[in-house]
Amino acid sequence: MNKYKEMINQSYRPGKYLGLVKQILRLSRILHLMARVLPGAYGLRPFLHRLRGVKIGDKVWIGDDVYLDEDYPEALEIHEGAAIATLCTIIAHTKGCGKIVIGKQAAIGGGCVIVCSSGQTLRIGEGAVISVGTPVTHDIPPYIL
Repeated sequence: MNKYKEMINQSYRPGKYLGLVKQILRLSRILHLMARVLPGAYGLRPFLHRLRGVKIGDKVWIGDDVYLDEDYPEALEIHEGAAIATLCTIIAHTKGCGKIVIGKQAAIGGGCVIVCSSGQTLRIGEGAVISVGTPVTHDIPPYIL
């Protein structure tokens, strides 16, 4: 009887579930690292980011060493045909979670840094082109160069 009570008490310990959460976060970080360094800009990288929770449409191109928010991957949304060049950093939080939406056929040049404020939604419009190395903190209208 004591073994049964001990089993019940152990199954309701918060530390047990905290360990599960840590394993999931660790898996997300491993998938993120793999997506940054492995080849496969049209196939493998978007697939790995989808596993992490990023909402990614069809035919999205993600270049080498692109950093997509590690803490809140579910706050990123990348629509069909978007292209994100090498060494971009996209972060959907500063002092809390925001949301970043990259529109259809948008092109983000290499080395861009896109950061969203807490509680805000930053939108990069459909067909917009962001130049190399541009910091983005506000909405970008559709079809702008």
